[in-house]
Amino acid sequence: MSASFVTRFAPSPTGWLHRGHAFSAMTAFEAARAAHGRFILRIEDIDRTRCRPEYEDGILEDLAWLGLSWEQPVRRQSDHFADYERSLRELAERGLLYRCFRTRKEIAEEIGRAPHGAMEVFRGAPLPAEEEAARLAAGEPFAWRLSLTAAERALGGFEGLTFIEDGEGPSGERGVIQARPELGGDVVLARKDVGVAYHLAVVHDDALQGVTHVVRGQDLFEATHVQRLLQALLALPTPIYRHHRLLTGPDGKRFAKRDRAETLRELRGRGITATELRREMGFE
Repeated sequence: MSASFVTRFAPSPTGWLHRGHAFSAMTAFEAARAAHGRFILRIEDIDRTRCRPEYEDGILEDLAWLGLSWEQPVRRQSDHFADYERSLRELAERGLLYRCFRTRKEIAEEIGRAPHGAMEVFRGAPLPAEEEAARLAAGEPFAWRLSLTAAERALGGFEGLTFIEDGEGPSGERGVIQARPELGGDVVLARKDVGVAYHLAVVHDDALQGVTHVVRGQDLFEATHVQRLLQALLALPTPIYRHHRLLTGPDGKRFAKRDRAETLRELRGRGITATELRREMGFE
């Protein structure tokens, strides 16, 4: 196997896998196989309020049924919160984060009150020291947000932030892409109920595991912009990105957990074989 092509499938165990997951896993697996590379499975279970052990077991069962194999051991993010906290602490000590005490509702209302087009995403700032200390003393909950203003100052601007799109973005984006993290605003990197947010955990683990190619759905293309920023701030390598089309049903809608898409478990229950499903998805 070659270390020059390392990719991963990184599901969250918040429900049973469906066709869309299967298509993404197979796309990454076949890409690794074609490149004589490595395929990694990672369980992204940082949201302990929604992730359940039975869903993790189901992921392993479904992927094995599809005919996939992966390296051992499987990295489970919930076992490594200390790793992410170190990265979070580094960003905080460099003045790149601030405590945000506003609720999601308050932020949505503030954006809604702004003149049309003037504030499409949230940009905040640290509170005055005395006010922040009083709120902390009162036990008010807060989220750590990445300050785009501080990040831009630290990097001398975002112009040098680019990534390579080896697949195709949702609007046909290909080749060298200029990252635009400002489109996401000051994103949350940690909350009280979730010790670390997705963006920080994923860039940490991709670097740690030597991922060279991120193969994933086009629904995650926009996330690449802020992830590229975090890679720059933490001096982490930037993988090549290969976003793939989203599998859709007869109604043209993409398969999604929230829409109660038929699960792989249910497909097996109807007697569908893995060979038939792979053929349906274009892999046979």
